[in-house]
Amino acid sequence: MTAGEAAPPDPVAAPTTDPTSGAQTGQRRLLILLGGVVLVVLLVVAATMVFGGPGRQVETGVVVAVQATSLSDVQGFSIRTADGRTVDFRIGTIENATQFAPGHLAEHKVSLVPIRVTYVQRPDGLEAVRLEDAP
Repeated sequence: MTAGEAAPPDPVAAPTTDPTSGAQTGQRRLLILLGGVVLVVLLVVAATMVFGGPGRQVETGVVVAVQATSLSDVQGFSIRTADGRTVDFRIGTIENATQFAPGHLAEHKVSLVPIRVTYVQRPDGLEAVRLEDAP
């Protein structure tokens, strides 16, 4: 190139097409959508556990009887509600057993501190699924 000549223009890179980039974008979108669906399902399960699911009911009352062979083997119990009803429950899988072990019912029977029982109706009776100190 001489002193009076203009420099040639920079070459422009030709656009490249990567056949896998579209597939990667589609996979990424699918993973994001799948992650969103999983998150929604987990939130629904958590809300059901906290707020109760279909068929769940709640009774509050004082423990009047506990059917157990030991503190760790409780089969059922009864409470007396504020309106005078006696409600009998059998023990199911207690979802918060680490916070309120079924053996703790005997203490409530003696102390007369009310409990709140979340239960479901089964063909063979009422099944307690969550036990709590009443507010």
